[in-house]
Amino acid sequence: MHEKRFAGDVARLRSPERVERLEVARVVDLCLDGADAPFHTVLDVGTGSGLFAEGFAARGLDLAGVDAKPEMIAAAQSYVPAGQFREASAEALPYPDEAFDLVFMGLLLHESDEPLQALREARRVTRVRVGVLEWRYEDGDFGPPLAHRVSPDALVELARQAGFSRCETLPLTHLVLYRLTR
Repeated sequence: MHEKRFAGDVARLRSPERVERLEVARVVDLCLDGADAPFHTVLDVGTGSGLFAEGFAARGLDLAGVDAKPEMIAAAQSYVPAGQFREASAEALPYPDEAFDLVFMGLLLHESDEPLQALREARRVTRVRVGVLEWRYEDGDFGPPLAHRVSPDALVELARQAGFSRCETLPLTHLVLYRLTR
């Protein structure tokens, strides 16, 4: 159980090389673009050190975040003092149905013990959209081994099984963003 979860420290999550590869501003923009109405609330699932939480907060969104590791909650809170962070797993989100306009899962799904349940929970707590950022499905010198990555076909099928009405695939330089519509 949990063998695929990130085991490094906060400094490694915020290394300049990693931050550059994540394209935080571009990912945040793509998550927010193209909606029928503006987003006001976001839940960052698997927030880690709060890197993406910072990006969403900088856009003026009311931000909440969860992570399974208490040390990550403390780190995220230190970077985003206005955020509301809680310890929780992606498979059991402690929020009511449709509590957020956007749910974001940044490099989390490939670590989940139950990815389908994680997507079902994300769909349950969003009103509009879920953004899923994942590693490209290819061997690389950065990120997890291929065996731990989620293929595009597998992610699209998981989204279908979780009940999403639409799944858009947006390739980035090093990653892939999936926009799932409730």
